[in-house]
Amino acid sequence: MRVVIAEDLALLRDGLVRLLRDNDFEVLAAVAAGDALVAAVVEHQPDIAVVDIRLPPDFRDEGLRAALRARELVPGTAILIVSQYVEHAYAAELLANPGGGVGYLLKDRIMHVAEFVEAVRRVAGGGTALDPEVVAQLFSRRREDGPLERLTPREREVLALMAEGRSNAGIAEVLVLTVGAVEKHVQSIMGKLDLLQSASDHRRVLAVLTYLQQ
Repeated sequence: MRVVIAEDLALLRDGLVRLLRDNDFEVLAAVAAGDALVAAVVEHQPDIAVVDIRLPPDFRDEGLRAALRARELVPGTAILIVSQYVEHAYAAELLANPGGGVGYLLKDRIMHVAEFVEAVRRVAGGGTALDPEVVAQLFSRRREDGPLERLTPREREVLALMAEGRSNAGIAEVLVLTVGAVEKHVQSIMGKLDLLQSASDHRRVLAVLTYLQQ
């Protein structure tokens, strides 16, 4: 898979390059600013852009803005945002933007190499990868009279793992359930949230997350 990286800290940028290359990714460019990211995506048309949310000059949301602009210019580009903190508004904006795989991970997750690499592959393939802390904050912001109140505690656990991008088999492993039991929970969740079933797992998760943000 072909990757462009945007990270202003040289040490972390070089580390990401080595990590991804060591795991059979083709790193096409590694840049330090948003405008350079947009240019690199337009030039190389990668499968995925791995982007720090805060880039020069103001270190606010330049990375996110550049990534979304790059996707406008090169539709279908997957975006994996990495951040030092959970920033709910930025996560919500990323999730609300259709057109390719999306991910939002805390930088601490990069230290878990196997999990991080799997997340990059999943997002590049059109899926989702949300940090558990991001999912927890989305859940904590739910309205007391909102749609999540229709779900059982077990269904909320399944939904949280769905939001992280886990497959039904992955959810079954975490919760020590059969895949069949997970499938029944997923069907119940989708029904209670009035969401249409979809053959595309990442579209289903994005639909659920959009619903959670209401």
